[in-house]
Amino acid sequence: MKLAVLVFPGSNCDRDMYNAATKSGVEASYVDYRETSLEGFDGVLIPGGFSFGDYLRSGAMARVAPIINEVKRFAEEGKPVLGVCNGFQILTEIGLLPGALLHNNSHLFVSRNEYLTIVNNNTKFTHRYKENETVIYPVAHGEGHYYCTNEMYEDLVKHNQIILKYNDNPNGSYQDIAGITNVEGNVCGMMPHPERAMESLLGSDSGVKLFQSMIESWREQHV
Repeated sequence: MKLAVLVFPGSNCDRDMYNAATKSGVEASYVDYRETSLEGFDGVLIPGGFSFGDYLRSGAMARVAPIINEVKRFAEEGKPVLGVCNGFQILTEIGLLPGALLHNNSHLFVSRNEYLTIVNNNTKFTHRYKENETVIYPVAHGEGHYYCTNEMYEDLVKHNQIILKYNDNPNGSYQDIAGITNVEGNVCGMMPHPERAMESLLGSDSGVKLFQSMIESWREQHV
């Protein structure tokens, strides 16, 4: 398996994503936002940061980057796409995930380790976890308030798309939502950073199972 780590002007978690992928035993390469092809890759990682300086709003400029058409193609073909923090914001901006990310209720930038609950462990990104397992992922965002309408929320629940919730909501997200998937289950977005939770020595290794889940799910389909 080979994963593409997208790089936009302002990305600052691309190296963390790359290291998480390679630590999990797969090949990874950085892909510039100006590229127009993802040939040779099996999945996409969209890192956190401040793409295009969060100009207009987070993810708004990235949505028209040349590489985005390929990200949409990957999603349509059922290939795994993971967006974290700014990556989650981009996935909502380009319509691959429902809802939007707003300013934190506190209007402050929040940066800390966060306790969360895996509320759905029956997905390509979470099957290595136990149901309702508590994990520790760092958060670092100013616009992490996940917003959706009541109708959107009902659809999320109906299709089991909510995979991760905050135990102590740091940003005011609707129903404590921290991470979701698309209906098909191959596109995942979350505000917390599993790629920064790969070493217990550094505070948490809770993110290891997420990358293992994604990689194992892909391998099961390609044996």
